[in-house]
Amino acid sequence: MPGWLWIVIALAALVVIGLIAWALMTRRRSEHLRDRFGPEYDRTVSEHGGRRSAETELERREEKRERLDIVPLSSESRERYLASWRGVQTGFVDEPAGAVTDADRLVTDVMRERGYPMDEFEQRVADISVDHADVVEHYRAAHAIRLANDAGEASTEDLRQAIVHYRALFEELLDHREKTAEEVA
Repeated sequence: MPGWLWIVIALAALVVIGLIAWALMTRRRSEHLRDRFGPEYDRTVSEHGGRRSAETELERREEKRERLDIVPLSSESRERYLASWRGVQTGFVDEPAGAVTDADRLVTDVMRERGYPMDEFEQRVADISVDHADVVEHYRAAHAIRLANDAGEASTEDLRQAIVHYRALFEELLDHREKTAEEVA
């Protein structure tokens, strides 16, 4: 067999090996992001119109999160926030709309104290999604109800649902133990 044919075969083999390696890396990347972001992965794929664009966005979120200094709450702060939350729940009976506003403010205060940037809402959601992917949809739902409430379009049942949604994120943010790298990933 001529020498040039061996070179063509070797180059073809290298191309095949390269394609297999690329496919495995892409698959591993997708699996990592799907595991880390859960339902947020699918929502982002739908929002961005495709897997590749969505995964780039999710990786951008991870990179930004790595640069943030997110800290656990002190025991004193945690207890203070828990007492404030009990006040929000008690206040719901007499003033549901005010309780939703208070719940939103309280969640924002906890996020700020933990070290999350307080940019516009969508950026807060993106930042929270990295560490708290399981509850980020609660935050979106609560915020949407709060906006409807501000416009006078939320029923008492809607407001009750907002409190339930805020509580899910609130409890996650107050979780006093730090998650290990395996739990976050």
